[in-house]
Formats: sequence, C-alpha cells, structure tokens
Amino acid sequence: MRPVGFDDVVGHEQLVARGGPLHAALHSDSPPSLVFWGPPGSGKTTLARILAAQVDAHFEPFSAVLGGVKEVRVIVAAAKKRAAAGHGRTLLFVDEIHRFNKSQQDAFLPHVEDGTLILVGATTENPSFALNAALISRARVVRLEPLKTEAIAEILRRAWSDAERGLAAGAVPIDAAVLTAVAELADGDARRALNDLEIIHAETVARRAGEGAMSAAEVSRLLGDRVLRHDRAGDSHYDVASAFIKSLRGSDPDAALYYLARLIEGGDDPRFISRRMVIFASEDVGNADPRALSIAVDCMQAVMLVGMPEARIIMGQCCTYLATAPKSNASYLGINAALATVKKTGSLAVPPHIRNAPTQLAKQMGHGKNYRYPHDHGGWVAEHYLPSELRGSTFYEPVERGYERHLRERVDRYRQARAEADER
Repeated sequence: MRPVGFDDVVGHEQLVARGGPLHAALHSDSPPSLVFWGPPGSGKTTLARILAAQVDAHFEPFSAVLGGVKEVRVIVAAAKKRAAAGHGRTLLFVDEIHRFNKSQQDAFLPHVEDGTLILVGATTENPSFALNAALISRARVVRLEPLKTEAIAEILRRAWSDAERGLAAGAVPIDAAVLTAVAELADGDARRALNDLEIIHAETVARRAGEGAMSAAEVSRLLGDRVLRHDRAGDSHYDVASAFIKSLRGSDPDAALYYLARLIEGGDDPRFISRRMVIFASEDVGNADPRALSIAVDCMQAVMLVGMPEARIIMGQCCTYLATAPKSNASYLGINAALATVKKTGSLAVPPHIRNAPTQLAKQMGHGKNYRYPHDHGGWVAEHYLPSELRGSTFYEPVERGYERHLRERVDRYRQARAEADER
C-alpha cells in the first residue's frame, strides 16, 4: 500500500503543496539533499522513494544500521559510473542516518558537494544532536509530524478495500468505527496500523456465519493496549517534560495531570518526575507558598518509599497542589542576580562589624566591633550587611502574590528604615 505518487500521500499534503519544503525540490534541476525527521511510520521512506521517481533519479536504499563507510564507497562508485554512462543521478536514501557517528557522516559530504549523490536521510532523532553541523548545512531538514488518527483511518480504509495491493477484502464489510479504533491504537504510526489491520482482517475472515461483524470494542482485545510513542532520553521525553513544567507554571492542573500521565505511561522514572516537581516548587512557587517545597520533598520521598503504581497517586496530589499554588520566581531571580554580582565583583571584603571574631587577635583587629545583636533591639536593627561597594544593591524582589506579599511589605519596610537611618 506504499503510495507511488504524491497524490496518494495521506497526512503530509502540506509538504508538497506550493510553498512547502518539498515543492522546490520537485521543481528544481538540482534537488537539494534532505533529512526527513519524524517518528516511526510517518512516511520517511515513502516520501524519499516518491521524490526519487519524481526527479528521475535512481533510488539507492542504504541502512546505517547494517552498512558502513565501506559500503558507501561502493555506492558512490556505482553512482559515478551510472552518471558517466548517462543513466542519470542517484538518490541515496540513508535510513537511520543518526546511527552513523559524526565522523562516518563526513563520508557523504564530498559526494553531496560535487553532485554525485542526492542525499536523503531519515532519522527519528533530533538532527541538531544526531548529525554533524557540516552535513546539516548541506541538507534541508524536513520535520514529519505523527500521522493523525483521521489520516491513518483513511490509509486503513484504502488498504481494506484495495483489490490490487491491499487485502482484497472489499466484499467483507467492516465498520468505520473499527478502523478508527485501530488507527487510535497505532498512535501516529501507519506501519503499525497496517500490521494491526492484517490481524483484524484474519479474525474477520475466520469468523463463522452468524457471529456478527467485529465491533470497535473488540479491537483492544485483539491488539492489546496502545503503546505510547515515548523515549526516556530523546525529544519525546524532553518535550513532554517541558509541557508538564509549563502547565504547572501556567496554573493549569488539568494539563499538568495530562502530561504527568504521559510521563508515567511512557515509562519515565518516577524519581525524575518527582525531582522536577521539587525544583519547580522552589523555582516557580517559591515564597509565594513556602509549603510547596516541603510538599514536593515529601512527595519525592514517598515515591521512593512506596513505588509504582501507587506512587502515581502521590505525584498526582503534588502536581495539583503545585499547579494551583500562587507563583513567584523572586528567589530564583534573586540567587541568579547575586551569583552574577559575585562573578563580576569578586571577593569583596566582608564589613568588619559582621566578621567572625573567634580569637583575641581578631577582636583587636576590629572583627565584630560595634555589631548590634538584633534580638537585643526587638528582633531587627537598621544595620548594613553588604560590602560597602554594594551598599544599596537589591537582589530579592518579592511579588504581590500569596504569602510573598507579606514578605514584600516587610522587606520594603526594612529597606526604607535603613535608608532613613543613613540620612540621619
């Protein structure tokens, strides 16, 4: 059922539309090299085959998993021979191109540069990390999104009824809801969906008369549960983790729970998730709700103590608390500003009156002299503690949200009192 032309492609119509990334390649005398970046089953190989046919180039498939630089040299030699004999250009399709290390990827560069090869690479990994800069600069990256459920359902409908290349099952009825159920379980992977359709077809044909047509409810029994498209160290992991934190920061408990569930169902380490919530509690909630950090730390400890699957309940509680808590990043900004000042100003002298005075010599040198103990003055005294070069500098600016609004009033009052004491 692989499409033979761009008119047959389902789900990526925008790529070949006027202004799309493949439109220029199709109408160019010198098609650019490309890197198709997308999840499994999104059509990377199919698009490469169609592109080769459209630009009248020999399609040469190559797997970076099974081959090496030695095989690339053989392909290049054949491409040069083909061109010299007037048999046209060669489009080299490198599947799993990220499996080549960055030194091996250099083997393609001179042949792309001199026009011997039109290189089309396919990768499920972020090209910015998986490919070397020289290769990326010579190839256009085309991002393929996972196929939507509607697109996969259309692919399945065609495969079910196509008498030439499909299952030749046009005479066997199937409910559209069944095809939709299969498409949903595929989670954006057309290859998986077509494999699953064969199972559905075999079951449908094997049924005896009178058993009735298959229902959508039976699909999960035959095919099992949906397997999420997720990795524990790649883009999917970091994209979902980023969405989780941004949903917490945006005070949306529903979105935060959804992305938390994605991380859990995708197999992420609960310790990673709980650590991220501990960091968030301090960075984004801060003193607007000082209890948030304690709750997040309790969550992390409880997760390690209890383990999955019950730990999901604890993480859910912490997640909803953090999402609905008032937000302040004032402490986060404050420590960053203080660190920047330290790096800029170096080791400024500590004012003598607040230096440590453990010995008689230190006292004779004036360490601790004239220090006023705040508890002897009602808990606070108008005193300066910063080095003289930084007097008047401010790093912590509490916000007017949650508990921090009380800290704002107190900090402003103390700063004003110090300024008035200086004037006197």
